[in-house]
Amino acid sequence: MGTFHIGCKVENHVRRHLRVSVSRMLVDTGSENTWIPSAKLESIGVAREKKDVSFVMANGQVITRSVGFAVLRVGKSFTIDEVVFAEPGDLILIGARTLEGLNLMVDSSKKKLVAAGPVPVA
Repeated sequence: MGTFHIGCKVENHVRRHLRVSVSRMLVDTGSENTWIPSAKLESIGVAREKKDVSFVMANGQVITRSVGFAVLRVGKSFTIDEVVFAEPGDLILIGARTLEGLNLMVDSSKKKLVAAGPVPVA
């Protein structure tokens, strides 16, 4: 598929006026979750709702991170989702669940996100 990056705005899901931009996020449909730098989430008051959640990395290593809730905006699309508090050295990425919530899909030939069309009911 090839890789590409996008920009994303992240908002505190309770105090929506608190927001931060993340300018370079890897689009990774192989990752379930979205990973945002801890410092950015803390700067807008996103709480660590789930602590010591285990994640299996691509190399098989198991790590633990905290998870919170945030509103994520890409272009005109937005969704609320769980976000992982990424630590230094972690990839900063937008995962499959967030893409699904945004109703966006990957256009691999153009290396960009496009509207996924009508949302299936069943």
